[in-house]
Amino acid sequence: MEKIKNLLEILMVSTRLGLSSFGGPTAHLGYFHEEYVRRKKWMDEKSYADLVALAQFLPGPASSQVGMGVGLMRGGVLGGLASFIGFTLPSVIVLIAFALLLTTYDVADAGWIRGLKIVAVAVVAHAVMGMAKKLAPDLKRKAIVLLALIGTLMWQTAFTQVGVILIAALIGFLIYRDQADTDDAETRFPISKKIASLCLVLFFALLFLLPVIKEVTGSYWIAVFDSFYRSGSLVFGGGHVVLPLLEQELVPNGWITQEEFLAGYGATQAVPGPLFTFAAYLGAVMNGWFGGLFATFAIFLPAFLLIVGALPFWDSLRNNRKVKGAIMGVNAAVVGILISAFYTPIWTSSIVEPIDFALAAVLFSMLAFWKLPPWIVVVTGAIGGMLISLI
Repeated sequence: MEKIKNLLEILMVSTRLGLSSFGGPTAHLGYFHEEYVRRKKWMDEKSYADLVALAQFLPGPASSQVGMGVGLMRGGVLGGLASFIGFTLPSVIVLIAFALLLTTYDVADAGWIRGLKIVAVAVVAHAVMGMAKKLAPDLKRKAIVLLALIGTLMWQTAFTQVGVILIAALIGFLIYRDQADTDDAETRFPISKKIASLCLVLFFALLFLLPVIKEVTGSYWIAVFDSFYRSGSLVFGGGHVVLPLLEQELVPNGWITQEEFLAGYGATQAVPGPLFTFAAYLGAVMNGWFGGLFATFAIFLPAFLLIVGALPFWDSLRNNRKVKGAIMGVNAAVVGILISAFYTPIWTSSIVEPIDFALAAVLFSMLAFWKLPPWIVVVTGAIGGMLISLI
């Protein structure tokens, strides 16, 4: 009974986040931090930062993997599934409905979209401030933050984040190997390393065998599954990177037109949740509602297998004194990466006029000083955006 209650709580909290988390992966990390660390206290700052760092290492949708990881730590494999379903399903339903209706209404310039972009500015700013205070308290780690910030701003490629984190790990190991933080992370992880190993084996088996099975059988559905699975497996650097991969897989095959692809991308920007749910729209255009669910499963499966497979080993490593210095460096780098993403694309695409900054300041104050729930901030931002568009 207690397990069921726990799973329902995970599902409810993640669904609330799935309904209100606008602004892309960096904003999602801010929402997660506010809900799971500050409000629910399901994990401490260090555990959350470690989980974010791991998600940056792994291919796939980083924010979704962080959400899955929180669910896994809280309730095992079923908890991870509950967290994934809650965070992903709202946008999947909306995008499948959009694909089936093929509406021609253009929401790209809607006032409430403008307001939700500004909400993302407030949310990420609040998250970055909280994480920086905890994870970069001394000058050495502040220097790592600065180097990570500069590196990810100057070289914006899919692999820059991974390179920055590896360099930060080396710097942290060299600086803090003899004075690593002695506070062990307060985390339990109810999954065995045997199950984790099986998930890693399955991930690589599907990645290498699906193309072979597709050629041997000539099955349309296996070909579709292979395209979405491979796209979800080979993406570093966030959801936007998956778009050219999906376009290359689907449009030349004649499965979807260029116009349909771009229309779906515009709609995906208007809904909360992970950008990878774009697959739900694409699958629904190709094969109806079942195709939408099928494509969603295929593109998110690699992320789930990787986070389940990697977390138990990561959980052991991060409490090993020999690697704690490296983790401290990585955590500082994550703060720099978040600040970089805060500037571009979040700030540059959201704060265009002085009135945008004014609304962002109000929303930030509501979140940071008045401690209002994030959903109230989201609603206020949407209304504010509509009012601004009327001026």
